[in-house]
Amino acid sequence: MKQADVIIIGGGAAGFFTAINAADKNPKLKIIILERGKEVLTKVKVSGGGRCNVTHAEFLPKELTQNYPRGEKELLGPFHTFMTGDTIEWFEKRGVELKIEADGRMFPVSDSSQTIIDCFLSEAKRLGVEVLLNQSVKEILKGADHFTINTATDTFSAAKIVVATGSNPKIWQLLEGLGHSIVPAVPSLFTFNIKDQRIAELPGISTSANVKILLPAGVPPLGVRGLPLLITHWGMSGPAILKLSAWGARVLEPLKYHFKIEVNWLNSISEEEALDVLKDLKSSQGKQTIFKYAHFDLPKRLWQSLEKASGIDERLTWAEATRENLQNIANQLTAAIFEVIGKSTFKEEFVTAGGVDLKEVNFKTFESRICKNLYFAGEVLNIDAITGGFNFQNAWTGGYLVAQAITK
Repeated sequence: MKQADVIIIGGGAAGFFTAINAADKNPKLKIIILERGKEVLTKVKVSGGGRCNVTHAEFLPKELTQNYPRGEKELLGPFHTFMTGDTIEWFEKRGVELKIEADGRMFPVSDSSQTIIDCFLSEAKRLGVEVLLNQSVKEILKGADHFTINTATDTFSAAKIVVATGSNPKIWQLLEGLGHSIVPAVPSLFTFNIKDQRIAELPGISTSANVKILLPAGVPPLGVRGLPLLITHWGMSGPAILKLSAWGARVLEPLKYHFKIEVNWLNSISEEEALDVLKDLKSSQGKQTIFKYAHFDLPKRLWQSLEKASGIDERLTWAEATRENLQNIANQLTAAIFEVIGKSTFKEEFVTAGGVDLKEVNFKTFESRICKNLYFAGEVLNIDAITGGFNFQNAWTGGYLVAQAITK
């Protein structure tokens, strides 16, 4: 049997960050990371298209929490202790400089996730953290003053354990055995599959829009305002759709991802306001064909597609447009209904909602309220975020707080 002071299950972002910070604070601790795979930090490697979206340039705790559909309330306190600025400083101290991109996402200046991996591996080695591969945990037993962990090949014993396994159903099952409740996992970040003539010929076009999901009566409405929407070969994507998918993860799963959305391509301009503008165009641009020039700053091909959907002939001039024509155009521009017939997920950006019930965790320390000396970090908890570096920030914050708690 191998003994340690702390055993961390999971050799990903949260596991390494916990181990390094704990060993840094108390070099005497014997810390072992158990990784089930043949290599560590695999998600870090592929994240952000291989560049590793380390965090997001949002420096106010309250604002930062708004990016977590699950975990918003719980992370407010922890973010006051360790958040974006601390993350930047932490990496800089270890020779990794980060940069901010136009959309707020932060990456290593090297544009390579390998920089982050090398930093973690060298820090773990320098601090004497033992990393063991091919250690698939089969059993976690709680004794009076220690835990026994059985893997496929070995047995380990430790006074404290940290579970940082991400969305791993087998580990969730073991945690249920220790008395925890698990919120079932459902996909969280996904794009909408839509087959519709209005967008079939427009893949690659991006424009900002207001989008809302039309849900059954009694279900609180879900919507986003003024976010980029990207038309793709299979439907719709972009920040507007990904954010909706994250906040709608729980309600869309029982609908089997078949539902309707309403898109206002003009953002906050109402149908009535759009109609007034169209009437002005009728009187001021009478001789021009409606098709010729896009209005409201819309991409031209999208404008033309929506005109077609409104029943407008390509040769029709503004002067010839009837009140009904204008009404139809205003409706397509501000309240276009699309039918979603499924979802598509990105393999490397795959995020799930679900995990250890947040009511059972003390967020001052990330320790279990059910089982003393059991700690959690990262996506093993029922915490998830929209895309943009927020899921990693949750891992860094949780890992840092766990490290402080287990070294006291």
